Amino acid sequence: MDDTGAPNALSVSELNRQARLMLERGFGDCWVEGEVSGVARPASGHIYFTLKDDRAQLRCAFFRNRARLMRTPLKDGDRLRVRGRVSVFEPRGDYQLIVEAVQASG
Repeated sequence: MDDTGAPNALSVSELNRQARLMLERGFGDCWVEGEVSGVARPASGHIYFTLKDDRAQLRCAFFRNRARLMRTPLKDGDRLRVRGRVSVFEPRGDYQLIVEAVQASG
């Protein structure tokens, strides 16, 4: 509490940082299965996409150093199993999966 009796407030940046740390420590690596949509390949070489099922969706980031190892390009409609770690992109507060490996599914 500050001297006015009001509770101290976190900055948005601090809250997002703490959320990222909690998610990264709490989950570790995990496998997630779903359908690919919204594939984007910016000039950076990273691949961004959404993995979805019939009830939810998850943003995914597949960074260049891992993405370049893929033999077949990702495309909308692919069914995949991806291994990665849950994180938060702090500047936007977006929850996401940082993809480390990809397997075809179904």
